[in-house]
Amino acid sequence: FKKNPRLITGAKGVYLKTHEGNILIDASSGLFCNPLGHGREEIVEAVSKQLRELDFVLPFNQGFGGSFELATRIAKYTPDNLNKIFYTICGSTAVETAIKIAMAYHASKGHKKKFRFVGRDRGYHGMNIGGLSVGGFNNYKEMCASVLMPGVQHMRHTFLPEHKFVKGQPETGAELADDLETIANKFDGEIAACIVEPIAGSTGTLIPPKGYLNKLRKICDKHGILLIFDEVITGWGRTGSAFAAQEFDVTPDLITMAKATTNGVVPMGVVAVRDSIYDSIVNSAAEGSIELFHGYTYSGIPVAVAAALAVQDIFEKEDIFQRVKDMSPYFQNALHSLRDLDCVKSIRGYGMMGGIDIQMKDKPGKAGFQIYKACYANGVNFKATADALVLAPPYICEKKHIDEIFDKLRKGIIQYMKQ
Repeated sequence: FKKNPRLITGAKGVYLKTHEGNILIDASSGLFCNPLGHGREEIVEAVSKQLRELDFVLPFNQGFGGSFELATRIAKYTPDNLNKIFYTICGSTAVETAIKIAMAYHASKGHKKKFRFVGRDRGYHGMNIGGLSVGGFNNYKEMCASVLMPGVQHMRHTFLPEHKFVKGQPETGAELADDLETIANKFDGEIAACIVEPIAGSTGTLIPPKGYLNKLRKICDKHGILLIFDEVITGWGRTGSAFAAQEFDVTPDLITMAKATTNGVVPMGVVAVRDSIYDSIVNSAAEGSIELFHGYTYSGIPVAVAAALAVQDIFEKEDIFQRVKDMSPYFQNALHSLRDLDCVKSIRGYGMMGGIDIQMKDKPGKAGFQIYKACYANGVNFKATADALVLAPPYICEKKHIDEIFDKLRKGIIQYMKQ
């Protein structure tokens, strides 16, 4: 990077401008967080207006009208009975908050043995200690090994060899959910919650096999385990439904969200909580005590709320989720059109998400990074995780933009193959 800096100096719609004056098409919505495109005037105006009127409210024992309005509007889209909203400052803190809420809930029920959490290999839940503990990226954990949460267990990831080049949900692999049953039986009565991304995004778009999430839900119910869906990436339309919970018809007990909540303009995280969990925590607290001793200085600050409310307006005005459903087949066909390239090992996708695995070259991550640089030079920007190319274009893309993304992606990969 020092030898050849890649600096972004401007952005509008689905395009970015570099410090050299080149134009890139954004194939990953920033980092999944700009699905409505860049430079939305509605959000700019809402943020500016809010800053002129009210810039900060103490997040403890005070509030302001906007935060209640936003909570109500978020709850319109969350699954049944997940109507209680807790604001945080990003996806990582949303996960930390969900972990604490799960612990507080079991404490309120007198479940003193429940302290363990279950995550999944190749899962990503942020960079804070709780998120690292339940996440499945071991290279992120090594430097923090001595301070990770105790007792965390991990299920296997859901990507099987026969899932290569499968469009949508694989038919096989639902039995991998039985890992949770095995863990629950081994640590009888000790599992507080299981946390998964419905679609594992950062690791290269791992799609859940048909029936997998349903089995997790049933196992959680059987053993009194809370089910947490990390929808920081899938939340707010990426699958074509407001949340992957509705898309896959599985209702968790808590949902974390962030990124698209404000279109990436202002940091914000949210946890949606099942009503009965909220009631148990609040009703068990002693009179005059703090029900949940947790929060952040910047939780639900006015400027973040203003951006999120403007995003809600755009979702409704432009019927964004239906737009994603309509565009998804075209995107998926374009995604899978790259399977003829010799270095492409696997392609996976759902909605407006896609992952492309590249044949490893010398060492993990080298091929992915070289392709990223070649594609950047050819005018398309996206995220590469090791040797997986991760695509998540803005929802406002038209077919011509999808064509442009994959034309430039193909050129970049071919250029890499000729090196």
